[in-house]
Amino acid sequence: MTGLNRAGFYRWRTPRLASPVEIELRDEMQKVALQWPAYGYRRITRELGQRGFEVNHKRVLRMMRQDNLLCVRRRMFVVTTDSRHSLPVYPNLAREMTPTAINQLWVADITYIRLRVEFVYLAVILDAFSRRVIGWALGRTLEAELAVTALRMALIERQPPPGLIHHSDRGVQYASTAYTEMLKQHSAVISMSRKGNPYDNAACESFMKTLKQEEVYRNEYRDFYEARAGIGEFLERIYNQKRLHSALGYVPPADFEQNGGET
Repeated sequence: MTGLNRAGFYRWRTPRLASPVEIELRDEMQKVALQWPAYGYRRITRELGQRGFEVNHKRVLRMMRQDNLLCVRRRMFVVTTDSRHSLPVYPNLAREMTPTAINQLWVADITYIRLRVEFVYLAVILDAFSRRVIGWALGRTLEAELAVTALRMALIERQPPPGLIHHSDRGVQYASTAYTEMLKQHSAVISMSRKGNPYDNAACESFMKTLKQEEVYRNEYRDFYEARAGIGEFLERIYNQKRLHSALGYVPPADFEQNGGET
């Protein structure tokens, strides 16, 4: 006997599909836990409130248990996305910019993905003109090399001309000497979000939600290698080549670039 009535039993047997609002809340909760690994569920609840989410601490605690985020909080990392560091930061040059061609503005971000037995981290770089993923890296730690690997891929793939603006948050990965020196070597201009404003990088925020909703939440990756294969397939073959983007006139990023932005 399960101890459940018939209706309860079938609710237990059949997982409930998350609503768009719940997916957005869960995604933001993961970002807060990633950015502030020392925060407990009460502080995360307060932070979510400051970001516009009305949710009580009991629900946050339940969701953190479901996503294993309480374990993330207890883990100690060499570096995190915490922006409280002594490295140089740069003004936001992307806020009022509307790119008219590729390689004018790149945007970068890092997100957290839970596997069955571990946590992994995805760094991505998008061309803001076409929303195309031009660089990405999946890793087991948040060390700066994760972001550097994604940047290296983008630079090799695109060979941007001098004057490219690269925009990110103020996280230690993007402020690191290894990352900023690589940008300067390619004559790129560095731009970072304003302090305490997670919405300055809206294009990447939108992409991460799409990735989570259309790929990550639909799969249960067995291990790191399966996650890398599945996410790579989604980024390269589906998101870039096939997915229709409303912001691009309902064409995929690759087609948008090929047509020079004409839809």
